[in-house]
Amino acid sequence: MSASFTPPWSAKVLTLFPEMFPGPLKYSLAGKALEEGLWTLETVQMRDFAPDKHQSVDDTCFGGGAGMVLRPNVVDAALEHTMAQENKDSKRALIFLTPCGKPFNQAMARHYALNTKGVVLLCGRYEGVDQRVIEQWKEQGMEEVSMGDYILSGGEMAALTLLDACIRLLPGVIGKEESSANESFELGLLEYPQYTRPQVWKNRPVPEELLSGDHKRIEDWRQNQSMNITQIRRPDLWVRYLERMGRKQ
Repeated sequence: MSASFTPPWSAKVLTLFPEMFPGPLKYSLAGKALEEGLWTLETVQMRDFAPDKHQSVDDTCFGGGAGMVLRPNVVDAALEHTMAQENKDSKRALIFLTPCGKPFNQAMARHYALNTKGVVLLCGRYEGVDQRVIEQWKEQGMEEVSMGDYILSGGEMAALTLLDACIRLLPGVIGKEESSANESFELGLLEYPQYTRPQVWKNRPVPEELLSGDHKRIEDWRQNQSMNITQIRRPDLWVRYLERMGRKQ
């Protein structure tokens, strides 16, 4: 009896600019993984769901103000079409990329990569999406995710970032598992400094600990460096790290 087929991790992106994908994801590790079928990508052009002959997707804001808002009927029709194609067992996460969402972090990337079959990403544009359709789909399990405290022209760049963070965690994408396990944020700390040849460059030597050949000494040095850098540069992460370790400041 042949082994059952396991579909690859898949991403579907609802956007007004499908030509932006895969973009940078077609290069390096993500691109190689895409070619090898470790993940798949599909885009949905939301403009195709506009009801008028001009394919209008946005309109002016009620209450006045600059900018345009994506119309709820267009977004809803695109989501209805997309989610109707979802298998009940697919377990793909439906995500709306918005500055109002939960801040994205490494733990979320790991969850989407390893605990779901993929993601369906809704990319906003202009001044955003009509709140009513957001509320409608949140009731059906849609999550709101933010990539940071800054404004982008649309959700596409955020989608590319989220996908890159997830794809590199998929089995088989990165050769050595420890490569990702020791990176920034995986252990709740910023990553320690890295060095390569030459051993001395512009009178700056590589730290002697890294040349000692003593694995315990190297491990201790890296751990201390990560802790010191995190404490100085990201006190918010440092506090969370201490709490997780059951330690006080």
